[in-house]
Formats: sequence, C-alpha cells, structure tokens
Amino acid sequence: METLIDLTCICCPLGCDLKIDKSSAEFIVTGNKCPRGKKYAIEEITAPKRIVTSTVKIVGSCRPVIPVKTAAPIHKEKIFTIMAILANVEITAPVHIGDVIVKNIADTGVDVVATRTEK
Repeated sequence: METLIDLTCICCPLGCDLKIDKSSAEFIVTGNKCPRGKKYAIEEITAPKRIVTSTVKIVGSCRPVIPVKTAAPIHKEKIFTIMAILANVEITAPVHIGDVIVKNIADTGVDVVATRTEK
C-alpha cells in the first residue's frame, strides 16, 4: 500500500514542494532541489523538531519580560513541557544576548538563551 505525504521544505527560501513515499522500507523523497530537502522531509516524518521561542520574567529592567529561544531545535513533543518550565522562570538584569537562561531544558541537551540584551 502506497502512502504519499506532501510537505513544503523550509530549509531555504526556495520552498520546494516535497512528496514523500512511505510505501517501501525506506523513504523516497522527490521534489527537493538539494540534499537538505530530503533530510528535512525524513526528519519531519520520523522525528520533527522545532526551535521554541518565548519570554521569561525579568527583574531589575524597565520591561517585565525578555525574549528567549532554544539554542537548537528540540523534539516537538517537548514543546509544552518547555513552555511550562519557562512560565516559572524569573531572571535578574543585566542579561546579554546569548546568555544561557536555562541549561539543558527538560533534559533535551539544549539550552534556552536570551535573544535581547537588558541592562
């Protein structure tokens, strides 16, 4: 039985229309104009990942929150766990862009970093 899945590649601005055939033991990807498209399609089907962006509370700043993000993509099933952790994080100024806010969040091996400097 043949299973076709359609995706749009997000690896670059080309936005290739990918077709993934799951009917055999391996995935057959067509429509990609570069090898990154094939890798993206297979990962998106088997273990999708995303960068998480959010905010955390900050004390000692003129703003109540500071933007943060995961330093690398994390597995999609961890997103809600990470958001719950970040909802309870409070940091103190000063903070510089790239500072680690939460190390190894939710045991993912990925840090959450500040995306803005607050003095």
